[in-house]
Amino acid sequence: MLTNKQIRFCLDQMKEMFPNAACELNHRNPFELLIAVVLSAQCTDNLVNKVTKDLFEKYKSPKDYLAVPLEELQHDIRSIGLYRNKAKNIQKLCKSLLDKYNGQVPRTKEQLMELAGVGRKTANVVASVAFGEPAIAVDTHVERVSKRLGICRWKDSVTEVEKTLMRKVPKDEWSQTHHMMIFFGRYHCKARNPNCPECPLLELCREGQKRMKKRTNNAI
Repeated sequence: MLTNKQIRFCLDQMKEMFPNAACELNHRNPFELLIAVVLSAQCTDNLVNKVTKDLFEKYKSPKDYLAVPLEELQHDIRSIGLYRNKAKNIQKLCKSLLDKYNGQVPRTKEQLMELAGVGRKTANVVASVAFGEPAIAVDTHVERVSKRLGICRWKDSVTEVEKTLMRKVPKDEWSQTHHMMIFFGRYHCKARNPNCPECPLLELCREGQKRMKKRTNNAI
C-alpha cells in the first residue's frame, strides 16, 4: 500500500498530466447533468453526449419526460445500453422531482440517492459537479487506478475505495481528484492497454511493475 507521501506524489503527477480534468458529460444545468449521468451507467461519455445533443432539445424539464409514452423515450435513447431500464428510471425520477422538489434537482447526496436510477456514484457526481459539494465518485476508472497503484486493496469494494480515498485525500481536493483519476484511467492507465512504459508513476505502481516484468520476460 502506498504511503501518504507517495499518494501525494501520484496526485501531483496526475494534476500535471491533466490540469484541466473536468466532467465530460455535456449539460447546461443540474437537471441535464442528472439525466446524463443516469444514462452514462455502463456507457461511454462520448455516446451519451451524442444522444443528449438531441434529447436535451426535445426534453427540457421533468414534465417533458413525463409527457410522452415510455416507448417514445426508449426509442429516443435506444443507442444507449440498458435503454429500457434507463427510460423507466428517468420517468420515475422526473415524477419524484415534481412530487417532492417542485421540479428541481435536490442538492444532498441522500436526497439524490432516493431517486430512481441514482446510486452513490451518480449522487456524488451531481453533488460535486452541479452544486460544488466535495465528493469522490468511484467509477470504473477511479477504482482501477486506485487498486493498480496500491492506494486501495484489490479486494476492496467500491464503497471501501471511496472511503479510503476520502481518508487519504484532503477534502478540498476530493472533486478535483475524482476528475484527475478518471482522466488518468481513461486516457493513460487504460483497462486493457495501460501506457506503463511512459508512466511517471511506474516506480510506485505495483501493477505496472508486474506488467513491465512480464513484457521483458516475453521479449527474451
